Amino acid sequence: MSTQTFVLPDVGEGLTEAEIVQWRVAPGDSVAVNDVLVEIETAKSLVELPSPFSGTVGELLAAEGDTVDVGAPIITIASGAGVDASSPATVGQSEHGEPADADGDKGEGAVLVGYGTGGHVQSRRRKPAAPAEERVAASVGVVAKPPIRKLARDLGVDLAAVTPSGPAGEVTRDDVVKHASQASVFRNIETPEWGDVREETIPAPARTAPVVAPATPAPDAAGREETIAVKGVRKATSSAMVQSAYSAPHVSVWTDVDATRTMELVKRLKASPDFADIRVSPLLIMARAVIWATRRTPMVNAAWVDAEGGAEIRVRRYVNLGIAAATPRGLLVPNIKDAQDLSMRELAKALEKLTLTAREGRTTPADQQGGTITITNIGVFGMDAGTPIINPGESGIVALGTIRQKPWVVDGEVRPRFVTTVAGSFDHRVIDGDGMSRFIADVASILEEPALLLD
Repeated sequence: MSTQTFVLPDVGEGLTEAEIVQWRVAPGDSVAVNDVLVEIETAKSLVELPSPFSGTVGELLAAEGDTVDVGAPIITIASGAGVDASSPATVGQSEHGEPADADGDKGEGAVLVGYGTGGHVQSRRRKPAAPAEERVAASVGVVAKPPIRKLARDLGVDLAAVTPSGPAGEVTRDDVVKHASQASVFRNIETPEWGDVREETIPAPARTAPVVAPATPAPDAAGREETIAVKGVRKATSSAMVQSAYSAPHVSVWTDVDATRTMELVKRLKASPDFADIRVSPLLIMARAVIWATRRTPMVNAAWVDAEGGAEIRVRRYVNLGIAAATPRGLLVPNIKDAQDLSMRELAKALEKLTLTAREGRTTPADQQGGTITITNIGVFGMDAGTPIINPGESGIVALGTIRQKPWVVDGEVRPRFVTTVAGSFDHRVIDGDGMSRFIADVASILEEPALLLD
């Protein structure tokens, strides 16, 4: 029996390192080809790495919480049959992206782990058992699929406290999201006391033990500060935002909008049989409005490019619509490719898929690349307006504020209407004030009268 060493593969993102988030195996475990060994986090995505070998786990060469360079050994496996050790980044999948079955069929067309559909790997092994008391508390009387359990863990939801609505009594994705939303309403009722430690370094949850300093704090130094390591998505986000803020001259404009007809349209779409299986929200109308307005002012969809022969402005005749998503891992901006070609129903389905994928931590690097303009829906946090920072590689970002009833003058009379604020930040190197103002006015006009989309 030979021992194979599995090295951290290049997951197709052009990155050089990743963090070990959670081992799914322990020394002595038996594994088959394509069983998930470990969950890693890069600056762009959370990826499950499957085993290229079958055999018995030997040694884990990196601890949870460690940052490991691509090409560094992370685990040894006393192997039976498996793929060649020189290609550890391959997964058994068919040319259509289907996972190999238990007998290894359909394994001819392997793809890179974490790239495209490769980042979502179905494992035939169960995750390592949690401590007994935690496992009992989380599992007794609860029926839920593994992705739903992972979503609950990411959102901090106790599955035992969720009321299931599935046909077989199982907890569904909507159940978990609804429970998390309800819990967030009460998040500020209790204020925690200050701790007894003056300083501590907090790694990512459930990684390594915290490092506490000083060992003997002064009697009156009661938890006044804490230090959180900057890595993963937070590190990538901070770098991108600083680069954008200090390289592109931002200018912001905004306007208040009577969105009553938008809310009426959303209500009609929810009642329509054509949208019975799709979640519909004002974000759908906002997305259509941005796409429509972009066609009328294409420079907001352009990009500033520093080329060898001098700077250029690249105007894109397509819209890869980015949606800023707040996820348990931090801010991600996946985009819907060629959104200008989608019908209302297709766009609604794309938005729903994008949102659920982000919540479950399955957004791939490919989903986040190539965006041309972005929407950030700050209204879901109760915010009226903001001045968002442009996503790098783009020239415009639009913010949708909360939609609430306010007094509004209609035909000389004050009436209650659903009002929101549309704001936008733009790269002033690419587009001037008249263009950006016209663009925001166009978006507002669609929210005020969605029938214009029929033009």
